[in-house]
Amino acid sequence: MNSNNISMRGKVCLVTGSSSGIGKVTARELAKMGATVVMVCRDRGKGEAARAEIMEESSNDQVDLIIADLSELSQVRRVASEFKQKYSQLHVLIHNAGGIYAERKTTSDGLEQTFVVNYLAPFLLTKLLLDVLQDSMPARIINVSSDAHPYGNIDFADLQGVQKYNFVKAYNQSKLAQIYFTYELADRLQDVDITVNALHPGRVRSNFNSGTKGLMHAVGEVIYFLTGISEERGAQTMLYLATSPEIEKVSGKYFSDSKQVPSSRHSYDTVVRQRLWDVSEELIQQNELSQQVPKK
Repeated sequence: MNSNNISMRGKVCLVTGSSSGIGKVTARELAKMGATVVMVCRDRGKGEAARAEIMEESSNDQVDLIIADLSELSQVRRVASEFKQKYSQLHVLIHNAGGIYAERKTTSDGLEQTFVVNYLAPFLLTKLLLDVLQDSMPARIINVSSDAHPYGNIDFADLQGVQKYNFVKAYNQSKLAQIYFTYELADRLQDVDITVNALHPGRVRSNFNSGTKGLMHAVGEVIYFLTGISEERGAQTMLYLATSPEIEKVSGKYFSDSKQVPSSRHSYDTVVRQRLWDVSEELIQQNELSQQVPKK
């Protein structure tokens, strides 16, 4: 896609996981198109360095930074609060932050980290920013999923991997959950001018594999180096969904290589996706209540 022909002036775009990789490339290209870009990054040092680099390369000083660990739902809420304090509009919301973790880790909320970072945090952040998106219509929500989603299964009996944790299973489940979320949210928003789409960016040469270690990490690095695509190419589908006028009315779809493609057969199961939505709502409500109870 030739971004030189598209102007994003007057548009506000929020990109999570934008201190490196395809998130950083996406933030940079949006800034080059004239957008106001809000980066959400976990590491302050990396985030500030990326922000400075993006402003210099884009000649656009409308690049903001919010520091947050999206594995903590309280910090997801803070992101929404900080954003709303400064901005009254949001035209493009890109959920790019993600991870894969060799060992099971729980957040302070007692939830499995892969599930939260890759799925529940985007679910919550979208809900918290939905009013701003509605005030800014037309608006777009973009979920970065993966071609690993066909191998996923929503294990409602052990959603947090307590009984048995397998990092590949946890990752695949979270990516399938993103697809279910995309389709369910698109249905719920079909009467308003907000589109919701998901994408597979390709196997990108990046630091995404940093959550693994040892031989597993080494093998993953070799595979991605030999078969992976550049970060610039990996960001193209995300940029296409964020900016292209060709798909301004397209919603509830899955894309790869800037083309609409079918997702896995079981990802169209409306019963499962509605159940996952209900379970996600319950987890969010439980977390919100726990935040209100004073700790001893």
